[in-house]
Amino acid sequence: MKPTVKSSLVAFLLFCLLVPALGFTQSKTNPTDKFAQMPKFWSVAYADSLMARYPDPDSIPHRAWCYTQGYILRGFEMLADKTGEAKYFNYLKRFVDQHVDSKGNIRGFRGDTLDDIMAGTAIVAVFKRTGEQRYKLAADRVRNAFRSYPRNDDGGFWHANRPNLAHEMWIDGVFMGQMFLLAYGEVIGDREYCYSEATKQILVFAKRGRKPGTGLYVHAYDDDKTAAWADPKTGLSPEIWSEGLGWYALVVAETLRVLPADHADRGAIVSIMKDLVIDLARTQDPKTGLWYQVVDKGDRPDNWHDTSGSGMFVYAIQRAIGLGLVSRDKYQPVVTKGYQGLLTKAVINPDYKLIDIYDACDGLGVQKSYADYINYPKRINAKEAMGSFLWATFAFEESSLPAGKTSSKR
Repeated sequence: MKPTVKSSLVAFLLFCLLVPALGFTQSKTNPTDKFAQMPKFWSVAYADSLMARYPDPDSIPHRAWCYTQGYILRGFEMLADKTGEAKYFNYLKRFVDQHVDSKGNIRGFRGDTLDDIMAGTAIVAVFKRTGEQRYKLAADRVRNAFRSYPRNDDGGFWHANRPNLAHEMWIDGVFMGQMFLLAYGEVIGDREYCYSEATKQILVFAKRGRKPGTGLYVHAYDDDKTAAWADPKTGLSPEIWSEGLGWYALVVAETLRVLPADHADRGAIVSIMKDLVIDLARTQDPKTGLWYQVVDKGDRPDNWHDTSGSGMFVYAIQRAIGLGLVSRDKYQPVVTKGYQGLLTKAVINPDYKLIDIYDACDGLGVQKSYADYINYPKRINAKEAMGSFLWATFAFEESSLPAGKTSSKR
């Protein structure tokens, strides 16, 4: 059953009053009450729910090797690093071990799309903790895909090395490709290239895809202006899609997390982040704390709140606050309200073990019109929304999560 506003508010109030404990807290008076068991830490409970739903991480939806796995498992990596809970790292490692053989070959990896590259972040995470050479060899294979990956004349990567996507740069791809480079540079090496390539891709899209007068960005541009969705004069796609903008917000935040203070492009990336936070605060729905599927058209009655993009924005703004880039006093209320709004999209199944996430699209490509974005089918547990909910709840709860001991080998 889809959550109602009343039930969601009750859920959140109970959540705030529960006694400290990991996972779920059970009421002694009425254990069958839907809201008698609520997570203290939604990030922990949701990660546990994902492991219960997908005991084999290779069964996480989409394909056995694609960006979905990389995105969701990055959330598990963050939880493992913070809490020291072995189960989160073991889940991530199991996925990698199902794909990486003793010689560093990667089952399922093609390297012809940026989506395909994103999952390589999981390999870097396992190498960081184990130091095993086969994981480095595998990560090197992903890194080497960039050596011949196609670009437009401005240096922007194509979303995929396929004839039907030639010259198209998607905002999704800025996240997919650069998240791997950031991880590789931080953990393995080749840092000068990795960080500079990441900032270059962010800046290329900032120059081409920004909506004039705002800190917001459209979904894609086509350098040869022939795509069905492309404006024949500018090559731009028509709308600011919530999840697409969310991918961009995430990679900008993650770039600033690792980028050295003296990097030549840091100032420009900081400006992008600040402008983005200003306009995200402006476009947040003040009633629900969520953001709309088409971000800047919340006044239209057919527009709706997108869980996936909203979770990404919560994460990115929280990171911007933590990095000291924007005012905590001004923007923490934006994050808190967004977090509360996300909880209204989470429904705990009667067995109190599985959590369903509502109101997001699944695998949305570039669309031709506002109507196409708004009318694209929503589904429960859309794969991107799962990762977004995990990232957002972790970022909001991180300072309160119990810290554990972790070990990394370099």
